[in-house]
Amino acid sequence: MTLDRSHDAQRSSWVASAQADGTDFPIQNLPYGRFRRAGSQEPWRIGVAIGDQILDLAAARPAPGWPAELAPQLDALAGGDLAAVMAAPKATRVALRLALSDALAAGSTQQAALAHALVPQSAAEMTLPCPIGDYTDFYASIHHATTIGRMFRPDNPLLPNYRWVPIGYHGRASSINVSGTPIRRPLGQTKPAGSPPEAPPVFGPCQRLDYELELGAFVAQGNTQGEPVPLAQAEDRLAGMVLLNDWSARDIQAWEYQPLGPFLSKNFGSTISPWLVTMEALAPYRVPFVRAAGEPDPLPHLDSPANRETGAIDLTIEVWLQTAAMRERGEAAVRLSRGNFKESYWTLAQLLTHHASNGCNLATGDLLGTGTQSGPKPEEAGSLLELSMGGKTPVALPGGETRSFLADGDTLTLRAYAQKQGGPRIGFGDCSGTVLPSPKLG
Repeated sequence: MTLDRSHDAQRSSWVASAQADGTDFPIQNLPYGRFRRAGSQEPWRIGVAIGDQILDLAAARPAPGWPAELAPQLDALAGGDLAAVMAAPKATRVALRLALSDALAAGSTQQAALAHALVPQSAAEMTLPCPIGDYTDFYASIHHATTIGRMFRPDNPLLPNYRWVPIGYHGRASSINVSGTPIRRPLGQTKPAGSPPEAPPVFGPCQRLDYELELGAFVAQGNTQGEPVPLAQAEDRLAGMVLLNDWSARDIQAWEYQPLGPFLSKNFGSTISPWLVTMEALAPYRVPFVRAAGEPDPLPHLDSPANRETGAIDLTIEVWLQTAAMRERGEAAVRLSRGNFKESYWTLAQLLTHHASNGCNLATGDLLGTGTQSGPKPEEAGSLLELSMGGKTPVALPGGETRSFLADGDTLTLRAYAQKQGGPRIGFGDCSGTVLPSPKLG
């Protein structure tokens, strides 16, 4: 993970709000998003978040001062095509980020020409940062897997393959939405608790709607079918990260998941944050990939000195909930949990290498979900299923409310940020969705 002047903690921007306390988007971040002015019908374009503003790269492209060798990438961004930049070699992506940082830095000769290209984030509407061709969701938190396993298999919570195989399943890309999109409670088949084995299932609204605190990694460069991706190349094939809420219907899931795994309990909707935080922005926050004592080393194709030294990311992850009653009373959301992504049992590079190890052809814009990220402590759980222990111990909320699972009107928000003493906060922005009632039957 090479650092350059764009990572300098002392670098400031001529955009004043980039220096505001608590901002997710200082000049050291510069994530990409796809937006247009709210209420307009203008074409979607790529922008870079800086403080509480967006640098509109369609408006910024004609400005003088951009490096000539980056013209193809700047033209693609101006045309709303982030995927074309993601597919470029890593060295080109690094050079582009550095050029954007220099343009937005205090004292930049481009300031006067670019000032008109700023759009307040409050005046923009966002969409997915790029088209998502395919989506795979993993199960990369051993703490989550163990807790869930104990609920159903107290004597054998982890199946024998867990410590060797990055478990995953293919999800549904078409139902991935950007933050702020409401999520409708799904209908489905369930088997009510206590019903006799011969009783038929029932069809109706999900009663155990849950969230999953996840991160998603976008593939930068794909691979040819039949050609695996060595672990040494995997990092360069990752473009950046988003927050991901894989909404889950736990009662539908319990009935359908055997023998082939999740299906309708997962594909009714997933939510991602709108800003693609680049792997380069997170470079200063890489930490050693360490497993607990007694855990086996990965197989050789999933192991390397570099992955051990810097494979993990020190990234704080949080879940916040605001109920409809709290909103009516004017009360802010309450934090349900806080954990750290460095607790993951597998790194992002390992997930990508495993995915392609059988010759599966990944493509630019494919999304790899990490699965629910939970820490070793109960308060670090990444789902209500864990926090409420399957509904047995409801979570207490302000005003006397409790939650075992999500209710209609609940707004669930995921947040994440990387920060070190004296360094900038590299944040992701909100990943938020509000639960709507299920559609009426008949």
